[in-house]
Amino acid sequence: MLENFFKLKEHGTDIKTEVIAGFSTFLTMAYIIAVNPGILSAAGMDFGAVFVATCIAAAFGTAVMGLLANYPVALAPGMGLNAFFTFGVVLGMGQTWEVALGAVFWSGIIFVLLSMFKIREWIINAIPSSLKTGISVGIGLFLAIIGLQSAGVVVDNPATLVGMGDVTSLPVILFFLGFVLITALYYRCVTGSVVIGIITTTAIGAVFGLVEYNGIMSMPPSIAPTFMKIDIMGALNVGMLAVIFAFLFVDLFDTSGTLIAVAQKGKLLDEKGRLPRLGRALMADSTASVFGSVLGTSTTTSYIESGAGIAAGGRTGLTAVTVAVLFLVALFFSPLALSIPAYASASALVFVAVLMVSTIANIDWSDLTESAPVVVTAVMMPLSYSIAEGISAGFVTYAAIKLLSGKKDEISISVYVIAALGLARYMFLI
Repeated sequence: MLENFFKLKEHGTDIKTEVIAGFSTFLTMAYIIAVNPGILSAAGMDFGAVFVATCIAAAFGTAVMGLLANYPVALAPGMGLNAFFTFGVVLGMGQTWEVALGAVFWSGIIFVLLSMFKIREWIINAIPSSLKTGISVGIGLFLAIIGLQSAGVVVDNPATLVGMGDVTSLPVILFFLGFVLITALYYRCVTGSVVIGIITTTAIGAVFGLVEYNGIMSMPPSIAPTFMKIDIMGALNVGMLAVIFAFLFVDLFDTSGTLIAVAQKGKLLDEKGRLPRLGRALMADSTASVFGSVLGTSTTTSYIESGAGIAAGGRTGLTAVTVAVLFLVALFFSPLALSIPAYASASALVFVAVLMVSTIANIDWSDLTESAPVVVTAVMMPLSYSIAEGISAGFVTYAAIKLLSGKKDEISISVYVIAALGLARYMFLI
């Protein structure tokens, strides 16, 4: 049955290989089980409920990806998007987390429509690659400052806005240890490097009494505090339109980039370099975001960590289904997730930031009309504490510089539209 459904022989794989690949992918992204509830709980959401929502949303999206699109790609609430949800929308803009969930819901609905009518391809192809890179780098820097702040490395300073914390404190030292360990293990291609780093740092912290032990296993917490608490209509006010767009925009490009990168690594592209069943894969991603918002978590998206499963031989949706089952099993380990301290999860945040910022190497620095908007986009996100602000500033800057440099032919209609919306937002909505 599995052979016929997933076409294992056709893809040069077998059940054992696919299951092992699924375990490899799960281990590399399991950190989200603890990190996502930690970030969203700062917005006032119940940790236990978000923990359950994270596991179920990840299991649902990953299972749909495997069963519908037959790809070895796993999904979970996205890093960066969860930070924007908490620190940008709720704490930064003063919106309730229920309204923020509503924005996630509408961004998912729009993504579904874009996937159904194949508008996504037009948008992706029309946006300059430099701005795509700028967004990725900006989110990375945004994650970095959140992680450093959470660990106590960076603190507020009335004279300079930010300053160094007590770098001799044990939590900061453990954060640094965790970051170095994760990076070194990842470089050595050790499967589950992020999870190993978090667990090791937590264990050392426990020895020094810096961890509140809550146990290892229990029945899953109640999801009631977040389930169906979404404010759909509240997210439709004018001030939230930019937020909905930001969720949609980041998820759209993050998903596309992840799918293409994973497909290239697994040699899943067709002879024309295109991704077969792309529409199905996008539908799995977009419906997972809608479903996740109803459960009570931020945008669910495809994970680049799926490449670990590809490296282990995963080639079909059976790998994804294996990951989905493991996320359901993880539901019974909520006490362990609750025990992970902020400095341990912060090390994972900063490590993910490093991976995202590394894409800046793709920028053509000899062309200032391309590189300057990238810097504006990337810098504005952490300094304004908002992904949406970075995107708006980047597009407005890109269009303005190209026009004044005599390169108006390099500006697509979609860039004009997005830049105009960003400019209008600054002029009339602030």
